Amino acid sequence: MKKFIAVIVACLTCSGIYAQRAYEGANLGDNWSIGIHAGVTTPLTHSAFFPNMRATWGLGIGKQLTPFFGMGVEAMTSINTTASKTAFDNTNVSLLTSVNLSNLFAGYWGTPRLFEIETVAGLGWLHYAQNGNGDRNSISSKLGLNFNFNLGEAKAWTIGIKPALVYDLNACGERNVGFNANRAAWEITAGLKYHFRCSNGKHHISFAKLYDQAEVDALNEQVNNLRQTNVDQEAELTAANQRNAELEQQLADCKNQGPVIVTDTITSHKKTLESVVTFRQGGVSVVASQTPNVERIATYLKNHEKATVSIKGYASPEGKAEVNARIAQQRADAVKSLLVKRYKIAENRITAEGQGVGNMFEEPDWNRVSICTIHEN
Repeated sequence: MKKFIAVIVACLTCSGIYAQRAYEGANLGDNWSIGIHAGVTTPLTHSAFFPNMRATWGLGIGKQLTPFFGMGVEAMTSINTTASKTAFDNTNVSLLTSVNLSNLFAGYWGTPRLFEIETVAGLGWLHYAQNGNGDRNSISSKLGLNFNFNLGEAKAWTIGIKPALVYDLNACGERNVGFNANRAAWEITAGLKYHFRCSNGKHHISFAKLYDQAEVDALNEQVNNLRQTNVDQEAELTAANQRNAELEQQLADCKNQGPVIVTDTITSHKKTLESVVTFRQGGVSVVASQTPNVERIATYLKNHEKATVSIKGYASPEGKAEVNARIAQQRADAVKSLLVKRYKIAENRITAEGQGVGNMFEEPDWNRVSICTIHEN
């Protein structure tokens, strides 16, 4: 009795240790299986083993509740070898429980072993077919072992060898219900079982990956970083769309703008080279159509190393004076920046000043310009 209690305590201890792990694929619809097996059955006592042997076969449906415990329903029938009104001697429908001893004592690590041993026990309804009026019914009990071979990389198939003892507990209605060797039979079968796919994508229970607090914090930080990146990218996209709209407006302005103005002004002493760069209304960037006027100045400066240039920016009369003053300075700076960055002209050879509202031309719109004047030193 003490040994039996010690075994029970050991089983509960082992199952408790592994129960602390979180399982995947252990939902109600997971870990169902279906199998078929066949073999022989023969009386346990008072009969010759082989001469009284007869064929038996059956079907089973099961569910693995945990890596250690399972339940199932099994229907078995024995082929009749004596005179009877049916081809079957008896049928036995049982509700069975199973304990995976390999996992219980050696541990389960997320994948079934190639070879495992299970104990099987349960109760059933035993029905005898016989000649004459009425059949006989009884309560049965099944005790056995399953020697399982789990096949394939996914462990979806199991071949099992299943020796068991089947007891007729109340001998077709007798009152003395109990385990009696005179009312028992050997049952030795072999079968094939298929395990259906579970919600974890596998054909068996697996362990869920558990995260500690540091890992959770790191994942939260990654999520927050991704959210911020998404916000930044949306802002960049908005800016890009705005820039695209500005470029489209500049293109439309280029198509409708006045003539390119390039003048040579004769001073009282010598000929002075000037180049005029026009801008769209409110614009402070040099559009593509005006770059030849800037390039003209750059070419001259490269060919005359002692020459310098002064750039004066102007605005048309619309708007407030302080806004026009700022725009005029930005237009002068835009031409200077293009000379420095694109054409590599030294900054000390360039001066850029805003002149506010211009009145050089009769058409107000033509006064949105930067005038570049070459100085020979």
